[in-house]
Amino acid sequence: MSTQTATPVIKGEEEKEGTKEVVQEEEEEAEEASHPYAFHVSGPRNLANLNWRDLISSSWKDATYKRTVIACFIQAVYLLELDRQENRMQENALAPNWWSPFKYKLTQTLIDERDGSIFGAILEWDRSAAMADLVLIRPSGAPKAVLALRGTLLKSPTMRRDIEDDLRFLAWECLKGSVRFKVALEVLKSVSDTYGSSNVCIAGHSLGAGFALQVGKALAKEGIYVETHLFNPPSVSLGMSLRNIGEKAELVWKRLKSMFPSSSSEEAQAGNDGDKTLSMGLKSWIPRFSSFKNAGFGVGKWVPHLYVNNSDYICCSYTDPECSGGEKNDADKENIGPTNGQVEAKLFVVTKEKQKFHEAHALEQWWSSDAQLQQANSKLISRQLKSLYTSGTSSQVMQGKLPR
Repeated sequence: MSTQTATPVIKGEEEKEGTKEVVQEEEEEAEEASHPYAFHVSGPRNLANLNWRDLISSSWKDATYKRTVIACFIQAVYLLELDRQENRMQENALAPNWWSPFKYKLTQTLIDERDGSIFGAILEWDRSAAMADLVLIRPSGAPKAVLALRGTLLKSPTMRRDIEDDLRFLAWECLKGSVRFKVALEVLKSVSDTYGSSNVCIAGHSLGAGFALQVGKALAKEGIYVETHLFNPPSVSLGMSLRNIGEKAELVWKRLKSMFPSSSSEEAQAGNDGDKTLSMGLKSWIPRFSSFKNAGFGVGKWVPHLYVNNSDYICCSYTDPECSGGEKNDADKENIGPTNGQVEAKLFVVTKEKQKFHEAHALEQWWSSDAQLQQANSKLISRQLKSLYTSGTSSQVMQGKLPR
């Protein structure tokens, strides 16, 4: 009797457990389907149902489409880290849906050795997925590989290291001391060697845009020009503020100095002799500078794209006409690079009234259908790129060497 009565009880418990598992799975699926970061919930509305006709027509040639897709790739990097933190498996991960509709695949993640977090990823054109949708060739304008870098993620597992790099930029306006800079530079070099720099793109948001700018600039100094897209790049730093103060102080000192007469005729004569020496020295360097011009050294080959919002105090200095300090003559202006009319950077500005900071700094705005952008000039980015046209040549000029 005891055996006969125990059996149905066990079966009943198994049925209940099986029912609980099914219900739990259904609840998890429903939760993932309604997750605020799910692609179909917060992703671009006009690109959610791409087909082979959309891809084969090479929408990548359209600036809006390219900006939208690359912003989605950066969002995928944020979600790669969130998936890791929340222990999501491949079947319920949020990140893949942000690259798979565009026929790309994840081939490498960039790991911060300090905390094991994912701060970047390499996404490559997925030929097999494209072939499955009858896309026989890679659309013109679509990069073979994209290095996407996320910004600060205010979650306890990663917040400390993210803020460390934020403070690094705030204090020194330089991220080269970070392990992330070294990793990103090595990975981008490797991918560029594999596919060719013209087939590779680097992009980042917020802190990630700061890394992308400095990594892209480092490669440009080596003659490797990679397409670069920077969303809400950081612009505010103590270093920049101190430099502006120094420039203004120097300007005031020059003006004061010009108000005083010369102390003696001997100083005037010494000044004349110095001018003659300087003139002779400049004449001796003219052939070398001509050689630089004829060699096409560093002329407009790297043109980063910046996307900023006037209401975002982190990146708004890129649109501030006064950020570069006092007035100077043409020889000292920041925008000195190429003088043949070629631009050094493309700055796109979105202006919306009564925007809160979290909206103005959000990545989501860059795939929003109502984003109205205007192209503008930026003295700040020109100053940041100044060394591409000065520091690279100055050391060679001092050594009497021509660029190879």
